[in-house]
Amino acid sequence: MTTLVDAARDLLLGGRCCGCDRPGRVLCSGCRASLPHEPRPAWPRPTPPGLAEPWALGDYAGTLRAMVLGHKEHRQLALGGVLGELLGRAVAAAVPGGAVLLVPAPSRPAVVRQRGHDATAALVEAAARRLSRSGRDVVTARLLATRVGVLDQAGLDAGQRAANLHHSLWVPSERLRRLSRTLDRRGAVAATRLRVVLCDDVITTGATAREGQRALEAVGLPVAAVAVVAATRRRVTDRGVSLSP
Repeated sequence: MTTLVDAARDLLLGGRCCGCDRPGRVLCSGCRASLPHEPRPAWPRPTPPGLAEPWALGDYAGTLRAMVLGHKEHRQLALGGVLGELLGRAVAAAVPGGAVLLVPAPSRPAVVRQRGHDATAALVEAAARRLSRSGRDVVTARLLATRVGVLDQAGLDAGQRAANLHHSLWVPSERLRRLSRTLDRRGAVAATRLRVVLCDDVITTGATAREGQRALEAVGLPVAAVAVVAATRRRVTDRGVSLSP
């Protein structure tokens, strides 16, 4: 039956699996079953000093990489639910119990306009729904904002990324007030009891996560952990450290 449905979708919509290119659903049952299930610590090497412990579902490679890129760059929005579920697992592993405040890493406004959606924020909302269904007290808040002048990180090495992001993120006062109103309206636990988890789709050098952590802690919100869907592998060669896709 699944094969017939996939064939019909391919005929009508031209859809293909982002993982194996099989005609039909954007993620076939086989590729979905092959996704990693157990989150693990995913420390970048070298690790930015003071970085909160990062957790990821797997390496930024294969089907996981195709899913992140498909959702973020190609608006394959049907992948959002699965990616949100994976991110939710990373959050649950990073902070096993208690109330959590999920803060998405921000995208530059120009990038959001170009893509037509805020991919990371969408994944965080999907993760929050999954965690809420499991009984967790979850609050999400887009607290972080980018300052003018931040460059696209693609193609930059670890040192360049750190320099590019130095004091590039901040928390506007209005966003803090909005969070306070949300907590009051929902009757959620006090902000001081919420454990903050900084969320992103991928961690590479850790520069974005560390800068987001700095900005949140500057307004009195200590970050308990970082949760991502995937972590970029780094390989050491005779020319130094380089990033694998």
